[in-house]
Amino acid sequence: MSLQAAEFFDELCLPFPDSAVVGDTYYAIPVLGGPWRLSIGFTRTIHTDTYGGLRAAVLHAERGEIDAVALGFIDHGTFHRRDEALNTPRGSKRYGTFDTHHRPGHPPWEGAVTTGLRDAIERYTHIWFPGAWTAPAPIRAEGRIAGRSVIPTLASFPGRSR
Repeated sequence: MSLQAAEFFDELCLPFPDSAVVGDTYYAIPVLGGPWRLSIGFTRTIHTDTYGGLRAAVLHAERGEIDAVALGFIDHGTFHRRDEALNTPRGSKRYGTFDTHHRPGHPPWEGAVTTGLRDAIERYTHIWFPGAWTAPAPIRAEGRIAGRSVIPTLASFPGRSR
């Protein structure tokens, strides 16, 4: 089944107008006219068709990959609310991951809250592409979750301000 990667990357609301999703990977040219590219793809786990995060890489048009960073879903709280609502035990195959098996009409990454990933990508791209991140984060609805859970506020994240 499809990862619905284009929809996932739309949820991230990345500000790069010269970008495209090819297969399951997002590609962008953050600085027009330059040789640098950004690639973001899903990282697999040891379980078949299961994904545990993203891998962002800086590519040079002639020299290939220059740098890369792994952005785990667990590290960025992407599925924390979903897993808490479903009482998914830590350390299980499903905790902090998604797989290609999902309910019809719903994305496989249902319940994802992408704010932490987006912030990490923003910090990473500021290092490699200073000034390229110009668009503010659009206000969007929270990801769909199964069940009820407490929605954390910005005040519950120490050291976080905007």
